[in-house]
Amino acid sequence: MKKKKGRSEQPKVKLRKNISFRMNFLFFSIFILFSVLILRLGYLQIVKSEDYVRMLERTEETAVNTSVPRGRIFDSEGRVLVDNMPKNAITYTKMSTTTSKEMLDIAEKLAEIIDKDTNRVTIGDKRDFWILKNSDEAFDKVTAEERSEILGDRSLTKTEQQREVTKLTRERITKKEIDSFTDDEIKVLAIYREMMAGYAFSPQVIKSDDVTPEEFAMVSERLSDFPGVNTTTDWDRVRKSTNTILGRTSTPLEGIPRSELNYYLARDYSRNDRVGRSFFESYYEELLQGQKTIVKNIRDRTGKVIENKTVREGMPGKDLVLTIDTELQMELEKIVGDKLMQVKRGANSRYLDRAFLIMLDPNNGDVLSLVGQQIIRDPETGKLELRDYSFGTFTTRYEAGSTVKMATLLAGYEHGSTKIGETKIDEPLKFAGSRIKGSIFNRTLFNRIPMNDIEAIGRSSNVYMFKIVMGIAGTGYTHNGPLRIDPAAYDKVRDSYSALGLGIETGIDLPGEIGGAPGVPQYDALLNLAIGQFDTYSPLQIAQYVATIANGGYRIAPRVLKEIREPSPDGKTLGALVQQMEPQVLNRIKNTEQELAQVKRGMHYTYYGARGTARGLLSGRSFDAAGKTGTAQTAAYDEDRKAMFNTVSLAHVGFAPYENPEVAFAVLVPHVSTNPRFPTTTSNDLAQAALDKYFEVKKRKAERPLKNDVLQEIQPTLEDEE
Repeated sequence: MKKKKGRSEQPKVKLRKNISFRMNFLFFSIFILFSVLILRLGYLQIVKSEDYVRMLERTEETAVNTSVPRGRIFDSEGRVLVDNMPKNAITYTKMSTTTSKEMLDIAEKLAEIIDKDTNRVTIGDKRDFWILKNSDEAFDKVTAEERSEILGDRSLTKTEQQREVTKLTRERITKKEIDSFTDDEIKVLAIYREMMAGYAFSPQVIKSDDVTPEEFAMVSERLSDFPGVNTTTDWDRVRKSTNTILGRTSTPLEGIPRSELNYYLARDYSRNDRVGRSFFESYYEELLQGQKTIVKNIRDRTGKVIENKTVREGMPGKDLVLTIDTELQMELEKIVGDKLMQVKRGANSRYLDRAFLIMLDPNNGDVLSLVGQQIIRDPETGKLELRDYSFGTFTTRYEAGSTVKMATLLAGYEHGSTKIGETKIDEPLKFAGSRIKGSIFNRTLFNRIPMNDIEAIGRSSNVYMFKIVMGIAGTGYTHNGPLRIDPAAYDKVRDSYSALGLGIETGIDLPGEIGGAPGVPQYDALLNLAIGQFDTYSPLQIAQYVATIANGGYRIAPRVLKEIREPSPDGKTLGALVQQMEPQVLNRIKNTEQELAQVKRGMHYTYYGARGTARGLLSGRSFDAAGKTGTAQTAAYDEDRKAMFNTVSLAHVGFAPYENPEVAFAVLVPHVSTNPRFPTTTSNDLAQAALDKYFEVKKRKAERPLKNDVLQEIQPTLEDEE
């Protein structure tokens, strides 16, 4: 007979089931937690690994400012244009645990063996130094009540509270206390302020100018007595050319310009780093700036740095080779400078103060020369002097006169207002309410001269160009009738001009370039635009425009950088080639090859046609060329810009040789004369001399021994050759 289960057994069964459920839930929960942990670890190690490594590197690895030399700059022939001059320097690197007292002790010891200029010491520096040396007296400058009130202000953070206390302390330091320092103490302060200037682990230059051999030797011998002090080699940036487009760098005293501080700090620069301040040095900063040494700080459990390991050695910046040939550049600078001073000494030259001459290789955009010369008056002697103004070739703009007529003719072809070989009548035009507008060789009303497009360029017909843009605007000519211009015509003409390079940035690899300055459309402004007397262009835009015609219609960005090279391995040969810069084609104009060829024939007529505006200018040369002269009626202001005076500006553009162009050039001389009836031949003279000099220099280079392209030797500067 089976026994029935008692009531006492039922709770035990329930208890066992409850425990089993709890254990299963616990194990499941542990499984879930471990799964989450494993997934999290996998996420951190696989997905976020690189991010955390970079964060660790940012805290443990420090870029040390070891004064790495910037890359050198060479001309196209391997002559040094910008170099580095080494010099002895004494530096100090503070640790994160270094105290002010320890730094002061080192400064006092250094002051015993080195001299230090004290001119940079300020009143604020003296106040802080007095507080450091007189801590008890400084503490008493603020009463207990004042201190309690400031520290009790809950609206301020602890840092702000301490700043308020320090501010009161500094304000209450008397002049007598500030003036109590001896000359030796001021020298200590001058050293101490340099030591305090930087961040932890970042070397600060204590002295780099005029470090004597004795000072360098004594500090080197006692480095163990000066923790953090080191003797090293610093450098000065030395320019061996007056060409301003090379730019300049900041000094160690200047460091990073305040306006660009955030930009450079975000790129791991230090505040006292020297950076490019202008033009080429600025544009290619990332290449020229060397690679700093990266040091890993090994810390103990307390966070104290016990060892430094070099992760990556510092490297000098890349050497850069320019497209400019110093020999040609200097010869042309002299030609332009001499001519400018000659004309300035003549009559009607009150507003003449500058001239420009640019030479480009039309096939790849290489800048062969970039000449700008400006006349200034020395405020002390009152004498006229020349200064380099090469940056004005792309930062200033002027009316280009008749040199834009090739662009007008090409616009006419493009928009169907003229065609190749078309004859138009050159005749003075008289519109209602306006003065007669005509060509300089045809001022007699009703005098009609048939002229084709080649002659229109070579003889510089204004009327031919007027009729082209009138055709683009959809209007005809009636003597003494109205001139109706569709505003859209301005855009059509300017778009054609821009495709050639006029009125638009050229794309040169230098900062600060300006575009054009289009005028506001008005009654007969389109006619003036067609002959270069309305919109303004930079001299470089004018050069790019003629280069575009010369090379068959391709607008190529002018370039100053030719090659990027590694630093020289021996100081005698250029470093290994890193990159050869390639031409940058910006656009191709819409005109056909036949239309471009016709325009070139017109430019050839300028020099060799029976009635060309510069006929005979290049007679007897071994080369032939094509070009265009230009004269613009312009205006200049007096110094306070209250009065305006009429002037004449001259231009001249061209290319050579005619069949296979290798050089395109532009000459511009603004405000050359105040007498419009008797303008000088300055621009023609400069064009002639420039082409002669180009082919002369080319011949000299061809007669020199062939260079080793693999191991190209660094050439002496022209001054050293002399």
